[in-house]
Amino acid sequence: QVRLRESGGGSVQAGGSLRLSCAASPYTRFPYRVAWFRQAPGKEREGVAVIFIKSQYTYYADSVKGRFTISQDNTDNTVNLQMNSLQPEDTGVYYCAARMDPGGSNWRDTNDHDSWGQGTQVTVSS
Repeated sequence: QVRLRESGGGSVQAGGSLRLSCAASPYTRFPYRVAWFRQAPGKEREGVAVIFIKSQYTYYADSVKGRFTISQDNTDNTVNLQMNSLQPEDTGVYYCAARMDPGGSNWRDTNDHDSWGQGTQVTVSS
């Protein structure tokens, strides 16, 4: 089973930017898709963005469209989430999740992923 590790979280003021990275090990093959989720205190985990590795198709939650960009970096086999114009409501623990094999109809379904990272905290102050 692939292990995922997130990095890049931190604290910023509203309007600032952060870049999260998700690294997989061992990296024996490309996953089918990699998604970023977040969970705010007292709320359910929600899907933020996903990238389908072979097609490079990306999808975003409405709340982050135009502000967040998910991308794959082939130089170090990471999936990154560039977050701009951050707002206090973006605060939460951010997780990356991977599904290794094709299938699954809903990337936002937390049960539809094989591996999860441990999460990284993002705090946006007003």
